[in-house]
Amino acid sequence: MTRLSAFALPVALAFALVLSLGAPAARAGDLIEFSAESQMQLDFHVPDAALAAMLPAGWAPSVATQGPAKDANIRMVFIDRSDITGPDNKPLGHGANQLVYLIVPIKQASTGATGQMVLVGITADPADAPGPFGVYLPASDHHMARAVVADGGATRVEESWVFAAASGERMEVHLKYERHGAPKAAAEVKFFSAKDPAMAQTWKYERGLDIMRNATVNVGDRVTDFSYKVTGGRFGALFDGSEKVLSIDAIHWSTRAAFAP
Repeated sequence: MTRLSAFALPVALAFALVLSLGAPAARAGDLIEFSAESQMQLDFHVPDAALAAMLPAGWAPSVATQGPAKDANIRMVFIDRSDITGPDNKPLGHGANQLVYLIVPIKQASTGATGQMVLVGITADPADAPGPFGVYLPASDHHMARAVVADGGATRVEESWVFAAASGERMEVHLKYERHGAPKAAAEVKFFSAKDPAMAQTWKYERGLDIMRNATVNVGDRVTDFSYKVTGGRFGALFDGSEKVLSIDAIHWSTRAAFAP
């Protein structure tokens, strides 16, 4: 078996994860918005039957069988959107926002379409609900904090994200980790709404993805403290205690352009 170099391994992992997001989408239409973001992404395997019951007819999870996304059928992604601009390059809305959503790697049997499906989200900006996919809930409570300490050549980060909706849905994560540099990856992925797959956008982005703990690929473990909570609404059937955390990924930077389908 060929041994990857210290440089080649993270590049290969990032490329494999980009592939797991879905095949390249068709050429996108008009630009809707552009944003600069940082994210904390958690990959899970949740009960298959419970997840299938929440997907539109004709759609099914497209689950990777190898690589860092192996067996992950849902992702919980916390997003700090530090800059949001419109097609005219002017700030869009408040120009910044925080949100969390659940997304599913997806495929449609009849057409072969692949991408990501947005199941539900909670957004700090009430004007962002129900959002482009019709599934965002306005946050009744939200909190995000990040502390970075560089000391002796190591960079240590502590993050805390909490989002709750008035209807009882809640998603949160708290963790500490050592930050490393991440290779740049680029992708073009189509995102669909679980409420109505006709509500879709094509996202083109570049980002640096730092895989800090993974159940399949030996990347080491740089997470020293970790806890999460997902409760309320339909979440209970997915996060019933039998779910497995498969990957913890810090996306230190991301630039994303959203286009009409």
